[in-house]
Amino acid sequence: MHGSSPRRSNTPHVMAAWMTMLSTIVVAPVAAAQAAPNFESIESVLMHPRCLNCHTVTAFPRQADERLRHSQQVARGPQGRGVPALPCAACHQAANQGRVPGAPDWHLAPLSMGWEGLRGAGLCAALKDPRKNGGRKTAEQVIEHMKTDPLVLWAWEPGAQRQTPPLSHAEFVTALQAWADQGMPCPR
Repeated sequence: MHGSSPRRSNTPHVMAAWMTMLSTIVVAPVAAAQAAPNFESIESVLMHPRCLNCHTVTAFPRQADERLRHSQQVARGPQGRGVPALPCAACHQAANQGRVPGAPDWHLAPLSMGWEGLRGAGLCAALKDPRKNGGRKTAEQVIEHMKTDPLVLWAWEPGAQRQTPPLSHAEFVTALQAWADQGMPCPR
């Protein structure tokens, strides 16, 4: 083969094309699978009675770990703060009082933020939708609400031997941030 020009190898280009194709086939499903556990931990908190009792889709609040209809036949009212004859604030003060739970501005989440009946992808989509998450347009706004709202924080200080969510508040916020950092992917 003296005198002939050396053949150029296409091996690097072929290998690069194969690697790109493999990363599409392998990495994308792995990323989606990794997102699911992050959202599952978030879902475990949001589906806990401390959250669901107020994120209800009923005309009344729920109470206790068993999610019973609120005693005294309490009604949601037009603003989620009870009715004029029995507003939430008549019993629920700015802090827990014995067996009566309390936090500043005690009220139900708006019906648009009701999570009953939602799971997985449906709950995830609701958290991302400003029409269903209290008008929060960014992940940072959703996380800020979960980090600082007194009613959210109450879930980890419910008093009267009530169960707390399965994650600590710090773990919950960390899971929310990881989910946001991944682009807020929803499980399938």
